[in-house]
Amino acid sequence: MDAFSSSFLSNQNLLFYSSRTLIKPPPLTHLPSISSVRIEEKPKTTSPSPSSTPPPPPASFPRKPDSPAGAKPLLTRSRTRHEPPLSVAIFNALDDIINNFVDPPVKPSVDPRHVLSDNFAPVDELPPTECEVEFGPIPSCLDGAYIRNGPNPQFLPRGPYHLFDGDGMLHSIRISRGQANLCSRYVRTYKYLTEREAGSALLPNVFSGFNGLTASAARGALSAARMLAGQFNPANGIGLANTSLAFFGNRLYALGESDLPYSMKVTQSGDIETLGRHDFDGKLFMSMTAHPKIDLETGEAFAFRYGPIPPFLTYFRFDPDGVKQADVPIFSMTHPSFLHDFAITKKYAIFMEIQIGMNPIEMIFGGGSPVGADPGKVPRIGVLPRYTSDESQMKWFEVPGFNNIHAINAWDVEEEDTVVMIAPNIMSVEHTLERMELIHALVEKVTINLKTGFVSRQPLSARNLDFGVINPRYTARRNRFVYAAVGDPMPKVSGVVKLDVTNADRKECIVASRMFDPGCFGGEPFFVAREPDNPEAEEDDGYVVSYIHDENTGESRFLVMDAKSPELEVVASVKLPQRVPYGFHGLFIRESDLNKL
Repeated sequence: MDAFSSSFLSNQNLLFYSSRTLIKPPPLTHLPSISSVRIEEKPKTTSPSPSSTPPPPPASFPRKPDSPAGAKPLLTRSRTRHEPPLSVAIFNALDDIINNFVDPPVKPSVDPRHVLSDNFAPVDELPPTECEVEFGPIPSCLDGAYIRNGPNPQFLPRGPYHLFDGDGMLHSIRISRGQANLCSRYVRTYKYLTEREAGSALLPNVFSGFNGLTASAARGALSAARMLAGQFNPANGIGLANTSLAFFGNRLYALGESDLPYSMKVTQSGDIETLGRHDFDGKLFMSMTAHPKIDLETGEAFAFRYGPIPPFLTYFRFDPDGVKQADVPIFSMTHPSFLHDFAITKKYAIFMEIQIGMNPIEMIFGGGSPVGADPGKVPRIGVLPRYTSDESQMKWFEVPGFNNIHAINAWDVEEEDTVVMIAPNIMSVEHTLERMELIHALVEKVTINLKTGFVSRQPLSARNLDFGVINPRYTARRNRFVYAAVGDPMPKVSGVVKLDVTNADRKECIVASRMFDPGCFGGEPFFVAREPDNPEAEEDDGYVVSYIHDENTGESRFLVMDAKSPELEVVASVKLPQRVPYGFHGLFIRESDLNKL
């Protein structure tokens, strides 16, 4: 998920043309007969000349005449079946029995025909391919690469499949001097490479493969048999690296919280290479969060891992050179909890123990997932000194009704001995994994008085908001502006809003908004500063970028919005040569940092 997630260009100053032809993926009723993904080398398209005159400012989302008959479908999959080794074929047959008779995908949340519909359907890999800058120019501060991670299953599932279960694929738009190209590549995890060699999926899906005791026992036994047969070795990692990315210590990492990070590289041509699974010289031997926090002032990175056995939480950090420091086990967390994200200030690390956790009783007696909501649990926030060597100074504060998956930012108010955190609170936590379209999250400002223990909360907006980001230079210090995705419904994103968190005395803190056209949806926004090396630059002096997809035409775009504009005015639009499926988290890497990889 990281795991765990209207008018497009409605500004009256923009006008383009795009296809009205509705392009649908092939019927998912044929999924069981498809055995592999065909990777096609796409021919490079010709970008318009930089000196060419841009189209006249338009009124609405880019449209153009209807596509010709015989337009290619969104999803291309090879129908050629390669015969797997006999042992793999035997185990696959047993897997089909489990999927068809023991645990068929009955619920919509794990039915691949539902989960992989429309722009959630996977795409083929795409080598670096030129893009059309249809409106611009692209600001020079965007020279570098915007990369977004997300699930993209290598093999279309034979059984239950959850949105969080897909293999990680990075979609990178490489920008240089106003020109752009797109590249989409799988993260070459151990799981991906092993299954590619076998010609089929070998490992059960984590979020959808263990529903009920019978299904869990059957898939567990089958996995053990595959291990004994030498088909895979879990010691080499079982993660998907499908959730997010991080850049620290002059390395780029693809992250998923069930495994170690994978070191990545973006070449000068814009291609994406997997350098390998990275254990930081043997100092990181287990999993790591997909949401490490990078303090750009110190160059340090802060992270944690969580799991089903004590210690349920372990905190650690990396120095500016990317060298991992000692683990700090947290034994005061007495039950396993789902900790997807956390926050840091200059003095503290802040953890949220929410109502989602390990739920074996539901799995055994209710036939549900081993991860679920516990309505009787009281959420807590734990505050730990940032540079501690043990948990002796950790303080826990009960915060009833506060369940957040993502944290946006936090800072210290030293004169008051308090910490402040900005984070979306999920109002119906029971829907987090099963019915994401029913989730409503309110961005809240949470103030914790470390001396008195008093915790106050204040909603900043009534809108359904998540995937909130800030100017990265303000991580761990007081910020004013937040850019958040509008869920309508989640995990689809129908627009982007800008919040002024200093307007806490107001009922509504939204100060700018950009909603996309009907049928157009985006993803997590990301803020890129116009002058990243200027310490005097205003906090919101920059651009908000995101991938946008038009479900009416099947086309995707890279959108650049002016962060200071009251309407988040679109200043550049890049038409992409291949659609980008909806995904999770991303980041922008400057040209100077790309050269360090």
